[in-house]
Amino acid sequence: MFKDIPKIPSSLITPREVWMNRRTLLAGAGAAALTPALGSAAAFAKQGDLPKLDTTKTDWGKDLKPTAYDYVTGYNNFYEFGTGKEDPAANAHTLTTRPWTVKIDGLVNKPGDYALEDIVPKVVEERIYRFRCVEAWSMVVPWNGFPLADLLAKVEPQGSAKYVAFETLVRPEEMPGQNGYFQALPWPYVEGLRLDEAMHPLTILANGLYGEELPNQNGAPLRLVVPWKYGFKS
Repeated sequence: MFKDIPKIPSSLITPREVWMNRRTLLAGAGAAALTPALGSAAAFAKQGDLPKLDTTKTDWGKDLKPTAYDYVTGYNNFYEFGTGKEDPAANAHTLTTRPWTVKIDGLVNKPGDYALEDIVPKVVEERIYRFRCVEAWSMVVPWNGFPLADLLAKVEPQGSAKYVAFETLVRPEEMPGQNGYFQALPWPYVEGLRLDEAMHPLTILANGLYGEELPNQNGAPLRLVVPWKYGFKS
């Protein structure tokens, strides 16, 4: 646990104009890349339906009051399952999340296809963060997960790496939002962080919320959470 919790001023939250230009490719030198691949779970309607996680409490966000579970899991942007806020909860049961591997390549010394079980520690932390959307709404979410920095240390980024790129799953047979002539975004969705942002102690990979495994509509089985960025980064 970190004794001195870094304070992220609101001025560091991603500006709206950057969000509007989010599809611009990362500039500069190469990046280490994390890509989910392969992947059974359903979208669950109520708290308690998903397996419990072994978690440890932290001081992150201890003074924040979490948003109700039903709101956190029932109001989402997840365009792979539709553009309506309720679409992910209604449609994400089609996604299979076991088995699951994450492909890590690029400027790292230990690239490979890593099984989820080899990435996620047996005991994960609780981090209570405010989740902000560029659409001017927010939630307080008690995430469960671990620092992204731990995974990056495991794969050993090379000295020339400046960014970490994240590329989403493309599986139109299970993701209705990736089907059809008119689609919300080009797939896969690609995002990125500077390496120092990715290594920041606030940046985590979440595998759960409220002490349970992530519901599909919230990004199961593993998602990025960067609390000082807008939600499209997460």
